[in-house]
Amino acid sequence: MRHLPVRLLIVDDSPFMRHTLTKYLDADPGITVIGQAHDGIDALAKVAQLKPDVVTMDVQMPRMDGVTALERIMAEHPTPVVMVSALTKRGARVTIQALMRGAVDFVAKPSESLQIHDIIEELAEKVKMAAGLGSSPMLVPSVTSPTPPAKVGLQLFNKGDPLVVIGASTGGPRALREVLMELPGDLAAAIVVVQHMPVGFTEPLAQRLNQSCALTVQEAAQGDRLAHGLALIAPSGYHLYFDSQRKVLLDSGPRRNGVRPAVDVTMESAAEQHGASVIGVVLTGMGHDGAAGAQSVKAVGGRVIAEDESTTVVYGMPRSVVEAGAADYVLPLHAVAAKLIELVHK
Repeated sequence: MRHLPVRLLIVDDSPFMRHTLTKYLDADPGITVIGQAHDGIDALAKVAQLKPDVVTMDVQMPRMDGVTALERIMAEHPTPVVMVSALTKRGARVTIQALMRGAVDFVAKPSESLQIHDIIEELAEKVKMAAGLGSSPMLVPSVTSPTPPAKVGLQLFNKGDPLVVIGASTGGPRALREVLMELPGDLAAAIVVVQHMPVGFTEPLAQRLNQSCALTVQEAAQGDRLAHGLALIAPSGYHLYFDSQRKVLLDSGPRRNGVRPAVDVTMESAAEQHGASVIGVVLTGMGHDGAAGAQSVKAVGGRVIAEDESTTVVYGMPRSVVEAGAADYVLPLHAVAAKLIELVHK
């Protein structure tokens, strides 16, 4: 973990945003703003010159956009980057690209510039979290994958078939991509993913993963049926449950662990409806969501995988599962898919 204060570079094409972010973040005793950059090209020069601990990066900028700048930074001067993205459909799609290519996390920029102070606390927390990562190997973008195999037809899911429930938060999009890409399109199991994200971001995440995987990946909708070879992603803002008819149900009830969807809600429902056929997986993420759910899965005879600390971006959620005694396997990310395939075919 780096010692505070964190040395921060702010990248944004708006003078107002640069001024406002600098004013508020520099006031945090744990952060020192050491520079500003007005676009991606300027950011590359400033990163090389100032060697910041963390960079906050706007997504849409002239000359060189934030995703291109991110890729160059990861290749030339690996540095933790937190994206600051507009709450728009295009902004969400581009942010997902950034998370897949090495960004540690992101903060959704409010639609009104004058509301920027509303995200300062969240951004400051994520900047300080990112500083603890240094130039971790997890920040190096993965090599572009070959074209995935053609999708295979989905197969009927029957009661007693394996049901995989995967939970993730900070660092989750890239971790999910690595795991799901290694699973065959005809996997004899249904998959449900709970990824903590703001409203509007899970649909582009599903689309991005679907392009990379042999599995069919889509955002879940009320009443969707489970199927072999199908990965459903719980939509932002809704808890995902299971009914007795092998369907998924969505509910906008109270947050749990401060989030909605919550991994605990989905795993507990899976344990109740599908018993020992459930395989729970808890990947990188902040907090303890997933620990109670994993305990429920274990209690009915299901199995649980927790990601090993060595490959997590944040070892919060997996740690809580391990400390609760609910993990059957603690594995580095690159070993998770193989173990899933093995458990599905047992």
